[in-house]
Amino acid sequence: MVVLGCCHCQSDIAFVGCCGPFLDGTAIPDTPEKLMRSRYSAFVVCDEAYLLATWHPKTRPSRVRLNEAQRWLGLQIRETTGGGPRDVAGTVEFVARSKTHGKGQRIHEISQFEKIDGRWYYLKGKHL
Repeated sequence: MVVLGCCHCQSDIAFVGCCGPFLDGTAIPDTPEKLMRSRYSAFVVCDEAYLLATWHPKTRPSRVRLNEAQRWLGLQIRETTGGGPRDVAGTVEFVARSKTHGKGQRIHEISQFEKIDGRWYYLKGKHL
């Protein structure tokens, strides 16, 4: 796990002040965008436990299949809707790029998030 330098989520903030506290359990994301960024970081470091813990109970799989050979290359947040302090739902449109065994992949998705008891969860995504 990276502790110095910019965060995996490309926020231009150091990992220790960005996604690090979410992944180590000392803080919880207070917006869908922060949750999306922290989940991307969890994919980068292959943190299955964090991914499952932040997945909505209604749609959570029994496990997340991670590929340690997959190199994550970048995250771009395109648009966010909702997700304010009084909201219980929000969306994040993003593009994530990766490479596995020399083959590039691109995920373009609109992710839906729901707040339960003051905590945001990834509900589902629509691939574009």
